[in-house]
Amino acid sequence: MPGVVHQKVNAGHLKRNAYLYVRQSTLRQVFENTESTKRQYGLRQRAVALGWPVERIIVIDSDLGQSGASAVDREGFQKLVTEVSLGKAGIVLGLEVSRLARNSTDWHRLLEICALTDTLILDEDGVYDPSHFNDRLLLGLKGTMSEAELHVLRARLQGGILNKARRGELQCPLPVGFVYNANNEPVLDPDKQVQESLRFFFETFRRTASACAVVKAFRKNKLLFPRRLKKGAEQGRSGVGRTCTQPGSTHLAQSSLCRCIRIWPEPHSQQPEWRYFLYTVATRTVDAAQACSSGLHLLGAV
Repeated sequence: MPGVVHQKVNAGHLKRNAYLYVRQSTLRQVFENTESTKRQYGLRQRAVALGWPVERIIVIDSDLGQSGASAVDREGFQKLVTEVSLGKAGIVLGLEVSRLARNSTDWHRLLEICALTDTLILDEDGVYDPSHFNDRLLLGLKGTMSEAELHVLRARLQGGILNKARRGELQCPLPVGFVYNANNEPVLDPDKQVQESLRFFFETFRRTASACAVVKAFRKNKLLFPRRLKKGAEQGRSGVGRTCTQPGSTHLAQSSLCRCIRIWPEPHSQQPEWRYFLYTVATRTVDAAQACSSGLHLLGAV
């Protein structure tokens, strides 16, 4: 077998560079699955054994923490494809097909370019020449299995989430001012300052019907608006923070808050009771938008 492998590597390949592509799907994997990263970097020794000098082995690891489902946001993979297209690569090294791509379109495009430029591909199992039918067939099957694996993993995770939701045990991030109690039921935050801030917020909005007026009232009374703490010992609980990020930016806050708050009267009611909804808005202009959280949540009368 080693003799067959070395027969695929000729002088033309050795005159060009060897490109080692290193990738992990998430930053958490980068920090926790260090053994996988070490194995990927260890492929340099395989290239050296095949005849490439160390200085001709180029490592592309700028995609650490990037998913392989698409090549759109992977600058490292795009650079690799460019180098192969220019005929600068003699061999492409990856621990397995899933490290290079989990999308059949991206994978087969790379195979086509490698075949046109006479570039070899190496993984943990061996060396392949995409211009040969048998090697191309095997690499195509590996790419299909890699893409299917991603679908299976996603379906498994989604199924677990749905099953937990059916039992009523799925906990989602709550709006600011709500926490889970010992029975995993959403209740008002026990912090009295948080409760008073929210009551003042809705009472002011009920009276003025203006998001801009709410922001001005908070500033006039020098009150702080609650926000979810993301760091420290109190992570996950509600704390207090600024209403606006910049002085005099109430005109910016108005549009954002108006998009955050929607009010409907209770249907079929003799005396309409107003209900308040907060939902997520992608904005960076005001911290007041932190009152919104994932999903649509009914706050009611706080």
